[in-house]
Amino acid sequence: MKVYKSKDRMTSIRLVLTSLVAGIMLGRNPVYAEVPPVDTTGERWQELDQKIRILERKFELEKEKADSAAARQAVLEAGEKGFVIRSADGSYQLKLRGYMQADGRLYYNDDEQPATNDILLRRVRTIFEGTLNKYTRFRIMPDFGQGKTVLQDSYIEFAYWPAAQLRAGKFKPPLGLERLKSGANLLFIERGQPTSLVPNRDLGIQLGGALAKGSLEYAVGLFNGASDGGSTDGDSNDDKDLVGRVFAHPFRKAGADLSQGLGVGIAGSVGHQKGGLPSFSTPGQRTFFSYRTDAIADGRRWRLSPQFYYYQGPLGLLGEYVRSVQETRKGTETANLANTAWQLAASWVVTGGEASFTDVKPKRPFNPRNGVWGAVELAARYHELQVDKAAFPVFADPAKAAGKAAALGVGVNWYLDRQLKVSAGYEQTAFDRGGATGDRESEKVLLIRFQVAY
Repeated sequence: MKVYKSKDRMTSIRLVLTSLVAGIMLGRNPVYAEVPPVDTTGERWQELDQKIRILERKFELEKEKADSAAARQAVLEAGEKGFVIRSADGSYQLKLRGYMQADGRLYYNDDEQPATNDILLRRVRTIFEGTLNKYTRFRIMPDFGQGKTVLQDSYIEFAYWPAAQLRAGKFKPPLGLERLKSGANLLFIERGQPTSLVPNRDLGIQLGGALAKGSLEYAVGLFNGASDGGSTDGDSNDDKDLVGRVFAHPFRKAGADLSQGLGVGIAGSVGHQKGGLPSFSTPGQRTFFSYRTDAIADGRRWRLSPQFYYYQGPLGLLGEYVRSVQETRKGTETANLANTAWQLAASWVVTGGEASFTDVKPKRPFNPRNGVWGAVELAARYHELQVDKAAFPVFADPAKAAGKAAALGVGVNWYLDRQLKVSAGYEQTAFDRGGATGDRESEKVLLIRFQVAY
């Protein structure tokens, strides 16, 4: 055991007191004054990093949940193209569109063939269009015009590849050029005579699409075989019609070339038919030719239709020719009857828009307070239908059925906006045969239409 002397003890006491005073003056705990501090910075950073990671993950989970809910949330839109309900990613859509046409018909100099001046609802159509899982489309269009209910369109279409789209159901066969235009986008109030020789709507299956970056369109299909100018919801025989069409825009990629708006094509059909024969009507929708009641289609029928259009700025041109040949029988008499029709139509948008195969889109909608009146379009056409002369007198009565109808028409269309259109047209049609003592009396008719389309 070590023994301290008194002097050493005093020295030790002084050192303790000095340390105590220094600790008090410096604000430190004298007991731990000589103990070094512990460094906990690394642990705290680890704890903070862990908390940040947990918060980031929570944020990611909340965002995923919100995105999933948004993907299932339906979007409702309303605009110039109708009403649309669609999923957020656009894979599922339902479109509600339609149009209504209120027409007036006023006939002049109809002493020999009296006609009733009439006001009617020419077309009242509601269109349901949709997309299922992005690539499957459908269309349903009933028509309630003229006091009747008719299902005009009802088809489904698989459109995964733009170059090969498969369609099945009831729709317009790919044949007549003007027939393929929507009834809401017609240049004249009634279609021209070539439409009388092509089917309206038929049941079938069709493969079609666009090639060469949209410069070439094609369609080929197998159909029940509707009569000229007619529609069908079924078939009465086993034979079907093969219908095909090719339409090209050879200068679509030519930039500012004046030929950029040119489209040319050819369409045709072939099949065997047995049963009723068609009748043909004037621009005023009065029948000018019909076969005898005991004459029937009995054999091969084929159609051919070269066609073109040209649209450049305010100018529009449309032309088509149709030849329809049908093996016909009445009792023991048979014949291959060839009926032909053609038309040439021209239009000029005077102000407010540009000509188009579909419709004229006014650059500025009707607003007279600002001096804006929409778009005005002038139109003129010549069209005729020639019945095969061999149809008389065996298959048709020359005293009741005209062998030819040649019509000249002029018109004006006023597009107040994308939805509202007002049209007026005058058509004068001359006939060969069809009268009790000679030619049928010429038809002179003024047609007026008020149309709303959405």
